[in-house]
Amino acid sequence: MSQVASSVSVDVKTAYIEAQSSPDEKKYLFSYTITISNLSDEEITLKSRHWCITDANGRKSEVHGAGVVGETPTIKPNSSYEYTSGTVLETPLGVMEGRYTMVDSGGNEFEAPISAFRLSTPGLLH
Repeated sequence: MSQVASSVSVDVKTAYIEAQSSPDEKKYLFSYTITISNLSDEEITLKSRHWCITDANGRKSEVHGAGVVGETPTIKPNSSYEYTSGTVLETPLGVMEGRYTMVDSGGNEFEAPISAFRLSTPGLLH
């Protein structure tokens, strides 16, 4: 792993969006806010994302795409980029994990892993 790759931190906060969910229809909407911190001394650019989403029934879905929320942000040294997105599950509990493909200022591509995080409705045991 390059020094730049090891200097990228990904923090996640999740929320259940009850007002837009319909448990009777097996529709549970969750938002997630991601903060990507560049702790290196050079600019990095987020090129693409890859998510693996698993619900409580073991159903997996994968999402690939350019950038995040329609952007391919460049993150300056010692700064952060934050965005909020969402996903719908058929169960009140699930897990997401993935990775970002990033490029450093020298044009070197690297992966920034996103550790597994939990999506759950309030009241479920952690």
